[in-house]
Amino acid sequence: MLTGRHIRIGTIFGIPLELDFSWFLIVGLLSWTLAVGYYPAGFPGWTPVAYWVAGAITSLLLFASVLVHELGHSLVARHYGVPVKRITLFIFGGVSEMVRDPDRGSEEFWIALVGPLTSLAVAAVFAVLRFAVAPIEFVYAIVSYLALINLVLAIFNLIPGFPLDGGNVLRAVIWQRTGDPRRATIVAANIGRAFAYLFIFAGIWLVAGADLYDGLWIMFIGWFLESAAVAQIQQLHLREILQRHRVAEAMERNYAFLSADTTLQELADWHILGTAERTFVVRDGDRVVGVTSRRRFDRVPRDRWPSTTVRDVMDAIGEAAEVSVETDLWTAVERLHETDADRLVVVDGTGTVVGTLSSDDVAAYIRSLGPQLATAR
Repeated sequence: MLTGRHIRIGTIFGIPLELDFSWFLIVGLLSWTLAVGYYPAGFPGWTPVAYWVAGAITSLLLFASVLVHELGHSLVARHYGVPVKRITLFIFGGVSEMVRDPDRGSEEFWIALVGPLTSLAVAAVFAVLRFAVAPIEFVYAIVSYLALINLVLAIFNLIPGFPLDGGNVLRAVIWQRTGDPRRATIVAANIGRAFAYLFIFAGIWLVAGADLYDGLWIMFIGWFLESAAVAQIQQLHLREILQRHRVAEAMERNYAFLSADTTLQELADWHILGTAERTFVVRDGDRVVGVTSRRRFDRVPRDRWPSTTVRDVMDAIGEAAEVSVETDLWTAVERLHETDADRLVVVDGTGTVVGTLSSDDVAAYIRSLGPQLATAR
């Protein structure tokens, strides 16, 4: 299933697994590099087809190793009650997308550390397998490379700076000792930026020495690390700002009520779908049961409108949850992220619906805070 820039290919331990489009690029590039460079240099005498098959198998098994690494993070996170939204494989490896941060530094420590430990375990398994498959050169070559690259990945990920696992370990240690997650985040992110600049300068040095391919790759990795570290600091500032503002300030007050049993064809016949209303609170009798939007209607093929009711395309309140007008915006954003709902129903102190809130509403409100955000940076 296609979801934006990602392709969902299934689930593992109940966690959705997705491939970013960039994953196909890196698999092709790595397969080519191994087939025309690494394997011919280390194992001469194979046929061209054998080199390409070895390159492709190695690339896929490498990303299988990355998936095991991310599963380590995800399963420990779930052990501590942190929901995991998805695992995505992309050009730089993989990422476990957690709905929220752990509650304590000690929890983050183990969630972060288990990734490199898992890679070390995978490297050890492949290292042992080398002895068993030594008589079969083709298999020996693949297993040897995977043992080495998993060891390198484990060591690389232990660099103590965001966004690497070592940065999260460092943040967890500082957080646990000082009780100040904000300070811990800034320290880990800035150390991450320092390492990023070292990678960039190392890449420039290699390019100057005529090693264009390796130099550009190292510069690219440095740029990625620097961008991710800056994003961590910006997210911290954004979180602090949104925690000072309430849902009532950003919510959409322009909505209409719809009956749950109304079909989409009836809405079209009544010209409701062509009105300015894009948000709808759904009622079953006098009871509010959900929320939906024009976006949900547009996802349904028109030939199914006569048989599709509003109930079929709504987020039930039990699933999307309600949010109070007094809830801070950061908590509301986390709720949207956790539920994957288009909108939340906003209620006042008496439980009466007074509006709805979507990620677009929050984004528009953030844009209105432009000067405040600039000051925070």
